[in-house]
Amino acid sequence: MLRRLLPTLVALGFGLLALGWGLVSLQRIFAREREDAHAQVRSRRDALGHAASESLRQVLARQLKEQIPAIHAAMDNPLAPGERFYLQFRGKPFLPRHTLSMAGEDMPARALYETLSDHLRVGPPPPHWESRVTRLRAAEAALVADNLPRATALVEELLRHHSKHPLPPDQELPFLLLSVEHLQRGPSTMPLVRALLREGLPEEFGGISRGAGLQRDLLRERGSFTQADFDFLQARILRLSRLLGEPTRDFVERARETGEGRLLMPDELTEPTLVGEQWYVEPRGEGIYGISVDSAELLAPITQDMIARGLFGANGHMRLVGGRAVIPVRELKVHVDLPEWARAEADIEARYGLKTLLVAACGGLAAAIFALAVVAQQRKYRFLELKSDFVATVSHELRTPLASIRLMGETLERKLAHAPEVRDYPTRIVQAADGLHFLVENILSFNRIDKGRWTLRASHVRLEELVNPLRDDLASATFAPVELVTDMDDAELEADPSLLRLLFSNLGRNACAYNTRSPVRISVQARMIAGHGCTVLFRDNGVGIPEHEWENVFLDFYRLSPQGQDVHGSGLGLALCRKIMKLHHGDIQIASSTPEGTTFALTFHEPRR
Repeated sequence: MLRRLLPTLVALGFGLLALGWGLVSLQRIFAREREDAHAQVRSRRDALGHAASESLRQVLARQLKEQIPAIHAAMDNPLAPGERFYLQFRGKPFLPRHTLSMAGEDMPARALYETLSDHLRVGPPPPHWESRVTRLRAAEAALVADNLPRATALVEELLRHHSKHPLPPDQELPFLLLSVEHLQRGPSTMPLVRALLREGLPEEFGGISRGAGLQRDLLRERGSFTQADFDFLQARILRLSRLLGEPTRDFVERARETGEGRLLMPDELTEPTLVGEQWYVEPRGEGIYGISVDSAELLAPITQDMIARGLFGANGHMRLVGGRAVIPVRELKVHVDLPEWARAEADIEARYGLKTLLVAACGGLAAAIFALAVVAQQRKYRFLELKSDFVATVSHELRTPLASIRLMGETLERKLAHAPEVRDYPTRIVQAADGLHFLVENILSFNRIDKGRWTLRASHVRLEELVNPLRDDLASATFAPVELVTDMDDAELEADPSLLRLLFSNLGRNACAYNTRSPVRISVQARMIAGHGCTVLFRDNGVGIPEHEWENVFLDFYRLSPQGQDVHGSGLGLALCRKIMKLHHGDIQIASSTPEGTTFALTFHEPRR
């Protein structure tokens, strides 16, 4: 059969390869279309992202340039805002302000303030403070005496002396604070005393290094005081400022701002850089300048500008592509998202998926067609082989009895009257004729049942009446004696008697044909099961059936060839038995089989009412 199928398989194989090559090429085209469509979407996204990135670089550089004066002001003036600025000059950071108070809970500045305050009222001044305390007492006495010219001269003398003999911050600030408290006169306080609080002393007083005003000096020298001393001095300065009507808001804000911590910059910063996505820094000469930024706020006007120019949808948004702590500005990337782009990419994937599914379906259909074609060709050749085998078998089976009939008939014609040894020829002629008749009956019955042309003529029958005639039927089927034992238990069925008799005849003839013993023993036992019908066990003492052949023997035209035996037959006997049982809504199976014999189990189900 393989030789017959080979040309068909080769032709189908080449066709399948050609179709497969075409489908693979088509899938590659679909994949390229998909990549091209995605590339177009990415190109539009990248173009807008590049434009947005360039705009962001320009905005960052412009904002820093605009804030340079404010950065310088914050560096020079402790009261100027500095929390959003960064300044590093010659490796030393100045902004944001990060000076912290001294550790500890001591309050030496407050103790000095209270000591000097006590000595101003009574008693001699403490050592090393005689000249300052004496001049302060004199200036305060002149103010009490309402001698303003003398008071002004004494104050100027006090401040010049203080300028020529500078003190450490933890001594200077408590003394200046005490001086302002004793010399202030509310709204009518002289300008020179008022300047000590916030504006600072004029240059003609010797360019005092710490003469920028108590508010500024306290913030600048915070590191010289413990937190307790700083809080004490701040509270006294705030009280004085409010008493004299001086601004205090910036002083309070800077006091909260100072000490928030320092910004860590990367080493060897050589180009504009975004640090932590929150600071934009840029080297300028010997310094590094920076400002605090919010990428979302910076991108908002860029987004609005692109929307106004028709480059951007109203539902789109931009975001900075981060992921790194330090990003050089030249590497900044802005990611642009538009809902229509997402929908376009989803449509691209949906179309690609549909095309891929169609290609796969075509491939599967081609494979199915190939398989069906192979199966069809195989069945065709198998049918032809079976037909040929059947014709050969039937021809052989018909030819043999007919030849016997002819030969024995001719012999009888010539010698019957003169030769006693041929007296059994008539019996043998009858047996051959019966075998031929049974073979023809099997073939005709099988064909009618297989084609659905058999009309079941069911009637109420007793199994005993169907099985007993089997003795006579088998007597002409074999020369060996047959022993038939039945135990029917008065079993009765609704069945077609002619079909059941044909069924038992086939089982009996098989028991005789596939048997090497004498006598041939057959046992038929029937049991009625209430509610389930009837079970018939048909046993013989034949050569047995191998277990792997138990289902094959019921196939059409399937014949077993036991070793050492030449058994004639069409291969339809057991197949016909199964068709008869199915026609009666029953079943036939091999219950057991050994070299000592085979048992068939016939199950007749109780008819539904």
